Amino acid sequence: MAEREGVNLEELKKKMAEFARERDWDHFHSPRNLLLALVGEVGEVSEIFQWRGEVQRGLPDWKDEEKQHLGEELSDVLLYLVRLSDVCGIDLGKAALAKLEMNALKYQVKLCKGSSKKYTQLKAEDKDGNTSTDDAQRISDPHDA
Repeated sequence: MAEREGVNLEELKKKMAEFARERDWDHFHSPRNLLLALVGEVGEVSEIFQWRGEVQRGLPDWKDEEKQHLGEELSDVLLYLVRLSDVCGIDLGKAALAKLEMNALKYQVKLCKGSSKKYTQLKAEDKDGNTSTDDAQRISDPHDA
């Protein structure tokens, strides 16, 4: 595949489906198997960072080979995620945009700018920094990522 800009999720989805179909791998690509493969690849990305301590943006101290290796592992994560979403019938692009919109409501700029607190903590605090337990429990979402 020639190097170019602007690859989209739909293109990746089609290429992954074709890749699996050509190799007769569709029967292996159950949601469970794809999820486990995805988790394994995330573990490989984690391993790259495991003993490095904090890493600067842009990875200025990394060798080209290290960056290339990271790119390969991140690509594996992306490709398994795209394949999993396709097999599950989820439009990943639409789901991601919807999630961004939900997060924009949860993490309103005026409440969270410069803070790493979870949205339940931000909304539960009054202007004096006092927290209402009732409010925090009422707006808590156990399914939130």
